[in-house]
Order: sequence, then C-alpha cells, then structure tokens
Amino acid sequence: MLDLLLLAPPGNVYSTVLAGIFGLLIGSFLNVVIHRLPKMMQRESDNYVAHESGKPLPHSDRYNLMVPRSACPHCGHRIGALENIPVISYLFLRGKCIECKAPISVRYPLVELLTGGLSAFMVWHFGSGLAGLGTLVFTYLLIAMTFIDADTQLLPDDLTLPLLWCGLLVNLNGTFVPLQEAVIGAVAGYLSLWSVYWLFKLTTGKEGMGYGDFKLLAALGAWLGWKMLPVIILLSSVVGAIVGIALIVFVKRGRENPIPFGPYLAAAGLIALIYGKAMVQAYLGFPV
Repeated sequence: MLDLLLLAPPGNVYSTVLAGIFGLLIGSFLNVVIHRLPKMMQRESDNYVAHESGKPLPHSDRYNLMVPRSACPHCGHRIGALENIPVISYLFLRGKCIECKAPISVRYPLVELLTGGLSAFMVWHFGSGLAGLGTLVFTYLLIAMTFIDADTQLLPDDLTLPLLWCGLLVNLNGTFVPLQEAVIGAVAGYLSLWSVYWLFKLTTGKEGMGYGDFKLLAALGAWLGWKMLPVIILLSSVVGAIVGIALIVFVKRGRENPIPFGPYLAAAGLIALIYGKAMVQAYLGFPV
C-alpha cells in the first residue's frame, strides 16, 4: 500500500489527500522558518560584528528552527502540542492566545492552508513519483522565500542555494528538462538579472533589486531550463505590476516604498512549472 502511494500516478485520490495532510504539517513548520530564519541571520551578523570588534557576543543563547519552543510573543506562554495542530488549533482558539487572549495572526493558518492545498495539487498533477516529490520541495522552498522576502526584502542563501542545487540534482535524469538545459538555465537566470541590476544601477545610481533575486531566478532556471526563463520573467513582471498598482490604489502604499520582487518570481515559477510548457508551445511555437 505504501509503495502504491509513493509511486501513484497523477490524479490518484489517496496520494493527493495524503499530500494535502502532509502539506498542512509542513506549512506549520514553514511558519517557524519564515519567522525565525531572518532572526537567525540577524543574530549571526550581530555576533560576527561583535567578534570582529572584540566586544562580547550579544547573542549567546541557542536560537534555531527547533530551540526554543514556540511561545506567545505577548505573554511568553509556551505553545503546547494541542495548540499547534495546523488550522484546527487556530479555529479552536478563535485566533487568540489561550493565556492572554492576544490575537494570533491569521497568516499562520493561511500559510498552512496554502501549503496543504499546493501539496495536494502538485501530487494530483504530477503524481507521487520523483517528479511529484520534487515539486513539493520546489513549492515549500518558494513559499518560505515568498513570505520572508515580503517581510524583510531578503532572500536567504540558506533557501535559494538549496533550491538551485536540488533543481540540478532532480534533472540529472531529465525529470523536468535535460541536465544541459538546466545548467544553462541556472547560468542564464543569474546573469540576466545581474545584467539588469548593473544596467539600472549605472543608469540611475540606485539598486533596483537584490542579489537574492539573481539566485532565485538561477534556481528556477535549474529546475525548468533556459527556455522557460522568458516566460518566468514576463509572468513575474505582469503579476508584480498588477499587485504593485493594487497596493498603491487600494492600500495607499507610496511609490517610494520598496516592493520585493521575490514573491512575484516565486509565483511565476510555480505557474511556469505547471503550465509553462503549454504556454511556450501555444504562444511561441517551439517545443520545450
């Protein structure tokens, strides 16, 4: 039975449901990654600066994805196992801390639902073989990067580089594209945004994007190949323009406020993974 679930073809109901439940659990963990990874990076940077200047380390306690246990930021209440069940606990607690009744951000269950829904869809669409399992890794890393970039305007190397290397590894046997196209896609993805960055900086004297965006597009190229890069760039630009205009019009966000490009690249990468080949064949007329 387990073998059938792990090697189920696309459209298998049982593997799809199992993937959705698994995705809810992973979504709970991604909430921890999204919250803690930027803090871990800042603490490491603070300690490095203090060490280089001969000062005492400002952060000597253990702080990682596992330690310390999650707690309410308002009252410090340690969150128990029954309070950490994806989505269900949020509904049972009515979105409030069980101790101090402070509101819990609705983003936590939304990330869990997003991760669970995308997990189910990926396994339904690709099956639960190597391609399906690969798309789950692809999806989870993109979700984490999307929310971290939205919060901090950072795309951590701890996420972009593993995504790149996983893309090359999963394409060793041509799971999504031939390895040659994957390698060229990684190189072309990085250099394309790197060139845009320097052209914009030399022209305006300002930085239009960060190096994390180069690495993310390189990673998408490693997964989907060089032929998909124009589609990804076009899709990310369209999505970014629509969301940016909506933020300015409806949220009254000023034009001077920076808008991270990573979430739009991530969204474009997911769309290209699922529908990219059909889009390229339909509109550009050459096979991928």
